Amino acid sequence: MFLIFGTRGTDTLLTVVQFVCGVCGVHAAQRVVRRTTKLSLFFVPLVPLSRSYRNECVNCGAVTRLTAEQAEHAQGWSAGQPGI
Repeated sequence: MFLIFGTRGTDTLLTVVQFVCGVCGVHAAQRVVRRTTKLSLFFVPLVPLSRSYRNECVNCGAVTRLTAEQAEHAQGWSAGQPGI
C-alpha cells in the first residue's frame, strides 16, 4: 500500500495598494498576497496547515512579510475605508 502525501502552497491576490516602497523608495503599486499551505493526500488538498501574508512591490520585486491585521487593514484602505 502506498500513501502519497505532501504540501502545496497557493497564492491569492487580496488587493493592490499604492504607496512608497521601503526598499526602492518609489511610489508604486504594492500587491498584498495571501499564501495558504495545505496538506494533500493523493494530490488532493485537504487540510490548511498555515496562512501567511506578504507585500510585493511591482517596481523592484521586494517582498515584505505582513501580519493578518496589516493585510486586513490594507484591504479596508484600498476599499476607501482608512479608519479600519
